[in-house]
Amino acid sequence: MKKVITYGTFDLFHVGHVNLLKRAKSLGDQLIVGLSTDEFNHQKGKTTLVPYNHRAEILKACRYVDQLIPESNWEQKQQDIIDNQIDIFVMGDDWQGKFDFLKEYCQVVYLERTEDISSTAMKEAIEVFMQFKNKFEI
Repeated sequence: MKKVITYGTFDLFHVGHVNLLKRAKSLGDQLIVGLSTDEFNHQKGKTTLVPYNHRAEILKACRYVDQLIPESNWEQKQQDIIDNQIDIFVMGDDWQGKFDFLKEYCQVVYLERTEDISSTAMKEAIEVFMQFKNKFEI
């Protein structure tokens, strides 16, 4: 059985996330997703709009995800790969080259991101809307 792993925050779950998970799953038989905890995101300077337990339920409901594990630090990836006997590590191509050090343990694949969609852009749009709403008391 070929095992694949990917990691992410998956905040404001969108079609780009679905595409990544679908393509990652197509590379093997089992897809494990490391979901960044709220505490880890805080350490990275990120704020999520959707709490960890809700993001976890969304991912568990996705048909491409076979197993979910919490991601609580950068360093755990190597041990997760060893512990879960991972064959392929997958990330979006915005991380190109950043995880090449894991090639010692498994194949590393960077998948192209879905064009014109990102959680960051969605958050920025929400922020602009809220500023507009507050300014004009909509």
